[in-house]
Amino acid sequence: MKVAKVVTRRRMLWTLLGLAVIFGALVIRLAYVQLSQGEKLSAKAEASWRRNIPFTAKRGEILDRQGVALAYNISSPTVYAVPVQVKDKETTARELAPLLGMTEEKLVKLLSKREMSVKLTPGGRKITMELAGSIRDLQLPGIVVAEDNKRYYPFGDLAAHILGFTGIDNQGITGVENIYDKLLQGMDGNISYLSDAGGRLMPGSSEKYADPKDGLSLQLTIDKQIQSIMERELDQAMVKYQAQGSWAIAMNPKNGEILAMASRPGYEPGQYKDYAAAIYNRNLPIWMTYEPGSTFKIITLAAALQEGKVNLQNDHFFDPGYIEVGGAKLRCWKKGGHGSQTFLQVVENSCNPGFVALGQRLGKDSLFKYIRDFGFGTKTGIDLNGEANGILFKPSQVGPVELATTAFGQGVSVTPIQQVAAVSAAINGGKLYKPHVAKAWINPDTGETVSEVKPELVREVISEETSKQVRAALESVVAKGTGRPAFIDGYRVGGKTGTAQKVINGRYSPTEHIVSFVGFAPADDPQIVVYTAVDNPKGIQFGGVVAAPIVQNILEDSLHYMKVPERADQLPRTYKYGETPIVTVPDLKGATVQDIYEDLNMNFSLVRSGSGNTVINQAPKAGARVEQGSTIRIYMGAASE
Repeated sequence: MKVAKVVTRRRMLWTLLGLAVIFGALVIRLAYVQLSQGEKLSAKAEASWRRNIPFTAKRGEILDRQGVALAYNISSPTVYAVPVQVKDKETTARELAPLLGMTEEKLVKLLSKREMSVKLTPGGRKITMELAGSIRDLQLPGIVVAEDNKRYYPFGDLAAHILGFTGIDNQGITGVENIYDKLLQGMDGNISYLSDAGGRLMPGSSEKYADPKDGLSLQLTIDKQIQSIMERELDQAMVKYQAQGSWAIAMNPKNGEILAMASRPGYEPGQYKDYAAAIYNRNLPIWMTYEPGSTFKIITLAAALQEGKVNLQNDHFFDPGYIEVGGAKLRCWKKGGHGSQTFLQVVENSCNPGFVALGQRLGKDSLFKYIRDFGFGTKTGIDLNGEANGILFKPSQVGPVELATTAFGQGVSVTPIQQVAAVSAAINGGKLYKPHVAKAWINPDTGETVSEVKPELVREVISEETSKQVRAALESVVAKGTGRPAFIDGYRVGGKTGTAQKVINGRYSPTEHIVSFVGFAPADDPQIVVYTAVDNPKGIQFGGVVAAPIVQNILEDSLHYMKVPERADQLPRTYKYGETPIVTVPDLKGATVQDIYEDLNMNFSLVRSGSGNTVINQAPKAGARVEQGSTIRIYMGAASE
């Protein structure tokens, strides 16, 4: 018995010691949890109790370079439900169904979800302010109308492919809305509260409101007025020529800023679902790749001048209408050729054989080096999505024929934006700039500029002296050559036509062409470069006939808008047979009839009104530009009148 008592006591002792150790461990653990982990665990607990109702931040506006809003937000609230707070789901659904255009069954299903909060979609998303007021007036438990907004594009389809559009949750899908989505979005706010398992506000707690942080406003390099001018001309071209498509770009050649960019067919960003995805996903000025035709000759010209391979005034070339290269006969667009001409006339006449000769003088290594230096074969890096690379021959693929055709713009594939950037470099002093559409970021509350997008110089391609020669030659093209339809009285304009056969199923189409023109002004100090192309116009398919007048109109209206002064020192336009010259109306006031007939040299037809021998008034006014042979009405009176 004595042994049994000792064993029992030992067991009790060990049991007490074990319990003491366990109790001590619990005390230490509790102390550790309370002192070291208390805040962390409390935060976790609070997170499990916390409920949030979001308030969407306002998306930043998109402005043109003058501050005109091209995209902004309009209030469009969204209806939420906190299911545990909805006391009578059937009655609530019955009240909301006719207002939201949803079935009661669908609403009951949403109101019965085991979630903290539920959007009553689709009918409760992005509703009108009037409908929001009607729902608030019902004062339904557990139903919250939260502030929200949707994107609005006040000018319809204007600059659609640049702006892009947003989705139902205000996320950027295309255009700058997508490229700069994070900066435009901002940060959402919310109403936050603590609730028990039944969704009731916990005693002693209160609601917290976190303000949304609105997104920054984006100012573009685009000018709404120039954009409107461009789109007007493209719309007219689509109707006039029943074309498959058309596109255009206007750029400041001195810094790479895009002043306007447009595609046709177009679309309205606010109604993008009504259009085929191919229309809104393809920004043709940066997506489209095709053989450029004669606009590419500017690159060959610049390279030959830079390398000293040609003197435009002194070197001559005879064009019989074709040139034979590697067993192939490459023809000039003019049947019978241009005969003997200087190389300046080769440029003016856009003579293919003459440019083949320039390409041969350069050689393939030199020509393709300049082509790549001008930016062809790689993306420009413009801040828009969907840009293509274009296609150049590999060095191993370039034989005599490939060198010859490349020299006049056939066999290579380029994008419009590459052409505009390259031509800008050829005429701005030789500097290739990266094109861009973003100009600055602006604080929406203060209006202060947060950051600016600086011009980005890619490389210097040719010298200022070479660039000066290129400008002069292209001005001569517009005054005396194939670019005459782009001539603007009072402005020095340079430019180059382009007509290229379309490649369809791997073969050149004999009937379908892309016609184009690139022009710039003033020719001696370019402020704006405009490129336009028309896809398969009906009727005459020449760049000088179709595209040059479009560029002329865009340039003329844009130059007046930009307040670029007119000048009298432009090259005079050469008129071909059948063309009517444009002449200036003289000041006839105070002249006698005899004076007038001696001085007019039959440039005008006169119609006299009134009596007397002295002109006291006239119409049109002095200085007006009219076609030679136009009628001038002169009002006669006494010399003292």
